[in-house]
Amino acid sequence: MINSLASGRRLALRIILLQLAVAGGLALSFLLQGPRQALAAAAGATLVALGTALLAWRTFRGLGSGGMTMWRVMSGMVLKWIVIGGGLVAILGQWKLPPLAAITGLVAAYAINLLAFRFKG
Repeated sequence: MINSLASGRRLALRIILLQLAVAGGLALSFLLQGPRQALAAAAGATLVALGTALLAWRTFRGLGSGGMTMWRVMSGMVLKWIVIGGGLVAILGQWKLPPLAAITGLVAAYAINLLAFRFKG
């Protein structure tokens, strides 16, 4: 079975929206500890959503050969990790937000990937 680009785009959009929902939920739950913790958790999860959006944009731009598609996926992954790494440096180093909340946001947003790809059998 061959998946279409449209189904890949729909899956990527669903993952991104779920990651942004997790960012909002974490911000609300960490608001009980304080606004800086809430901002750190939301920023950590939003970094993952932004990285996923870049990966999807790069991967699902159009049809191409197998080599071209692999190049798009690999360059998208590199962009994703640059955004996440650079954003984490900014969150922890420049803005001095709480690291536990930021890491919790990252992990929770990445957990959405496990839920989105339901493995059967």
